[in-house]
Amino acid sequence: MVSTVLLLGGNGYLGKELTRQWHELDPSAQFVILSRSGRSSMNMEGVTNIAVNVTDFSAVKSVIPAQVDYVVDLIGRPEKDAFKSVRVNDIPAQVMQQIAEQYGAHVMGFIGGKLGPKAFLQTKDKLIRQLQTSSVPLAYVEPTLVYGAGRRDSMTKMVPLLKFLGLFVHNMRPVKIETVIADLLNQLLAYGAAEKIDEN
Repeated sequence: MVSTVLLLGGNGYLGKELTRQWHELDPSAQFVILSRSGRSSMNMEGVTNIAVNVTDFSAVKSVIPAQVDYVVDLIGRPEKDAFKSVRVNDIPAQVMQQIAEQYGAHVMGFIGGKLGPKAFLQTKDKLIRQLQTSSVPLAYVEPTLVYGAGRRDSMTKMVPLLKFLGLFVHNMRPVKIETVIADLLNQLLAYGAAEKIDEN
């Protein structure tokens, strides 16, 4: 049976790596990637990119397929402005939960965090606790700074320092994107397999 994977904001380095690893394990999986632009540099069979406002549940519902087996929220970043933080972090997670519950998804996926501004980490922790109240299981990871897989920004310049500090403080140790995504994917597929067994 073909699985349909819905990714909210799957065109960044995390989403691309998740799609790559998942496709390697299950080439038949169909990926629907929702983003503001609807554009991606990924040229892979079974991947559909759709431009949509991921903070608008009605808009999202109007463009997604009738079957959604997995839904993963990959949107999020620190924001100083509280209103922007809600739009960027909270609302996509809420939309994911609504989709998962209404479409009977096997599992939801979410990226938390262990390193960053205090308000951002509190937001991520709050969202994880909120998502765990759903009838749909939640797979999640809480990495420190992630690096690799082509990520090049101001944060990745801190990797050598954090590697050193990570020798003394575990929560400072950076982690490779490939490792973070493999952990999340293993959880997603384990929940998915358990759900399929329950259905039979």
